[in-house]
Amino acid sequence: MNIGFYIILAAQFTSALADNALLFAAIALLKELHAPGWHTPVLQEAFVFSYIVLAPFVGAFADSLPKGRVMFVSNNIKILGCIAMLLGVNPLLAYGLVGLGAAAYSPAKYGILTEYLPPEKLVLANSWMEGLTVLAIVLGAVVGGLLISPKIAAPLLLLWDVPALNTGIDTAPELALSIIVFIYFAAALFNLYIPRVELDHKPLSRNPMFLLSEFWHNFKLLWKDPLGQVSLAVTTLFWGTGATLRLIVLGWAAVALHYDMASAAQLTAWVAIGIAIGSVLAAKFVRLENSVKVLPIGIAMGLVVLLMIPVTNSVLAIFLLIAIGAMGGYFVVPMNALLQHRGHLLMGAGSSIAVQNFNENLSIFAMLALYAVMEKLELSIYFIILIFGLMLSGIMAALYKRHGHDQDSGKI
Repeated sequence: MNIGFYIILAAQFTSALADNALLFAAIALLKELHAPGWHTPVLQEAFVFSYIVLAPFVGAFADSLPKGRVMFVSNNIKILGCIAMLLGVNPLLAYGLVGLGAAAYSPAKYGILTEYLPPEKLVLANSWMEGLTVLAIVLGAVVGGLLISPKIAAPLLLLWDVPALNTGIDTAPELALSIIVFIYFAAALFNLYIPRVELDHKPLSRNPMFLLSEFWHNFKLLWKDPLGQVSLAVTTLFWGTGATLRLIVLGWAAVALHYDMASAAQLTAWVAIGIAIGSVLAAKFVRLENSVKVLPIGIAMGLVVLLMIPVTNSVLAIFLLIAIGAMGGYFVVPMNALLQHRGHLLMGAGSSIAVQNFNENLSIFAMLALYAVMEKLELSIYFIILIFGLMLSGIMAALYKRHGHDQDSGKI
């Protein structure tokens, strides 16, 4: 791996760090505004909505320009959304603008790997990318949790208060948002130095109707490909349940462990640490051509999620969340690498990842909607855990039954 690869990693790390810290700052802002509890999953739905609506277009956008430039432009859209929230725009709308930038950013950040590196390095590169992204999730949860904590925010707000100048930064969520803006600026600087690679699979047209037709063609192509189908199904399921699990952990920590919002936010970091461990193990033990063999780990992960129900001890909770994350990282990283490789061969990196993002975020949107409904019905957090754990295991078992032989029946 050369210096260009590490610049790509640095750009992704800082942008992901800001994204994850922003989530907790936005949730804290909703609580400060006395928004209903079901607004929290809707907040995340506002973020992923852009991924779904713009999926036919962002892949073409990523493939039509140098991907470093795409990442720079997209990161600046995130900055605008963050500043809008700071200026008093409704958090749901402002966070939706950040989601627009993230939707455009994602095909470029993953697509550049397939253009910049040979296929035999993709699992390793994805492990680095996922590992650092997870580290950003960990630090984002920690930074976000610390910044919204009154004990930390109070002295920082005193330092932020400039004599004879009203900054308008008066609360912990506003302070967090201000600091996150600077993290996004750091990501923008790294974006400027990302290596320029030759355009691959440049779109034939920028006409919206053509792009819609092309996206639908790519959508069907990836779902009809046996290896593309299983990898797409697994990653779609994983990210849908993963996004919901983060909110479940927040609710579970409050009920089972009696944590406040700041402490619960930091607890989610242990899942991310587990994912990083699983990603490293996947890079060491799983080859691209054997990716489908990790599916039983996904079945077991859903069952382990159910162990959250009886746990009331903080130490046990930490070990359990690390285990859940490690299992997730171990099975999703090879699936992600397989999906990127098949998509790159079939249609181009940016376009295939746009299809992937569409499916994954449609799953996230649907599962968050289910969670929002259960929150509005005031169902027990333990019942919600039961539903999601059984659903994850059941769907993964069905996928394994259907595709467990695919690594022996087709060429990678």
